[in-house]
Amino acid sequence: MDLSQKRKWILSISGTVVILAVIIISYVYSQFQPVDSTAVQKVKIEIPPGSTPTKIASILKEHQLIKSEWAFKLYLEYKGDASKLQAGSYQLSKQMSISEIVQQFVSGNVVLDTVRFTIPEGYTILQIADKLSKEGIVNKENFLKLAKEGNFNYDFIKAIPNNANIQYRLEGYLFPDTYVVKKGATEEEIINMMLHQFQKEWKPEWTKVLQNQKMSIHQAVTLASIVEREVSVAKERPIVSGVFYNRLNNKWKLQSCATVQFVLGKQKDRLTFADLAIKNPYNTYINDGLPPGPISNPGIEAIKAAIFPAKHDYFFFVTKKDGSGEHYFSKTFAEHQKYDSDSRLSLKGNW
Repeated sequence: MDLSQKRKWILSISGTVVILAVIIISYVYSQFQPVDSTAVQKVKIEIPPGSTPTKIASILKEHQLIKSEWAFKLYLEYKGDASKLQAGSYQLSKQMSISEIVQQFVSGNVVLDTVRFTIPEGYTILQIADKLSKEGIVNKENFLKLAKEGNFNYDFIKAIPNNANIQYRLEGYLFPDTYVVKKGATEEEIINMMLHQFQKEWKPEWTKVLQNQKMSIHQAVTLASIVEREVSVAKERPIVSGVFYNRLNNKWKLQSCATVQFVLGKQKDRLTFADLAIKNPYNTYINDGLPPGPISNPGIEAIKAAIFPAKHDYFFFVTKKDGSGEHYFSKTFAEHQKYDSDSRLSLKGNW
């Protein structure tokens, strides 16, 4: 083959490659465009809480709102919006491109027949019931009855000890998060959604870690609920958890002020000797070990802290009282006394 023929061959191959590239690019581009630019009718869809990008893509494809599921997921990956998609009811159109549809999900532009509510980390079941009742979302009495006696089909619920001292059976398991529900959703549907979110957040490998530590899920959630109420600075959660592990492993009483606050049913700036002496199964100043159940509904970081406590020799902690929300940590009671003018209240407390 002479030089001229080689050039023709190269140009021919190059031309073919360019044509194929143009065809592929055009096809890919077309997959991001509206399914029907002339469509007028709106299509209502429901994105359930906890839906993955794959699930959402499937819903959109099923309603013929996108041409390609892979194009939808590719766009999310490119824009970094996968974690920003919000659940709820949406009214979309076949006139919308993938970018326009994603924008609806990111902005949470839901139709008005859904209700959004947020449960803060560390709320008790009573606080949740009060909040949702005031927002007109639940009947408080029905909600509390279900939290105490409701039958929900989750393994972690079935494993809760049959202990008459537990105030609300579901305390600790109503996962704090932002939820979107349809107007008129029943108390059972709302509770089930929160329990489902707990199940989704819980990693199977954590159960194995707890087995090695000879601790049940219920015990871990109970400890997490105490850590959640004791700590406001995120970095200190594993440290405080480690303090409680040290106390438990050395047969000390847990002596958590948060458990006394739970018994009182209200927050007090300063607890008294009389408060610490209240006879109640949840009072860890007078009872050994963990209380019968959680004292709040902990967030994911508090749960992680209860499963993976920091390893150290601290047995005491006390608030710095400087507005930072941080604590001083001590290995000995003598050291603890230097930081805590109220340490006379307890020989081994966290005051």
